[in-house]
Amino acid sequence: MFKHLSFALVAATVLVSSINNPSATLAITCASKCGSHPIQFTPGQHIRVEVVNSTPNLVKIQKSSGTDAISLSPGQKLNLEQIESTEPNTSLIFWSEKGLSLQAIISKPNFGTLRLELRPTSRSPGDRSLYIMDDGRINVF
Repeated sequence: MFKHLSFALVAATVLVSSINNPSATLAITCASKCGSHPIQFTPGQHIRVEVVNSTPNLVKIQKSSGTDAISLSPGQKLNLEQIESTEPNTSLIFWSEKGLSLQAIISKPNFGTLRLELRPTSRSPGDRSLYIMDDGRINVF
């Protein structure tokens, strides 16, 4: 009985302390507040990049310098096949035809697909490029 009373007293003290001191740090589990894992592919893996224009404006996509830009209408989806993660730091450059800022949301819907969703944002300058590093990591700048 003394054990249960001690536990209740400690629990009540912690509860009252946290109410009286709102800046007190409380422990939480990783499941409730941890960030998402970075998206990564196996080096050498063929990756299909799916680009979705979720803006109300025309967006341009360019795989690398020396290639022509591809126009993506509002709501349009584009699949870029055969991008290999062993190519030295493959990049996609994107911009709004009207010069507006874009936000790049990346996800990995399945084993071999990287999804890049472009959304409007008020943040300046916004995102402008996607890098597929030769070690399989994905970066947005």
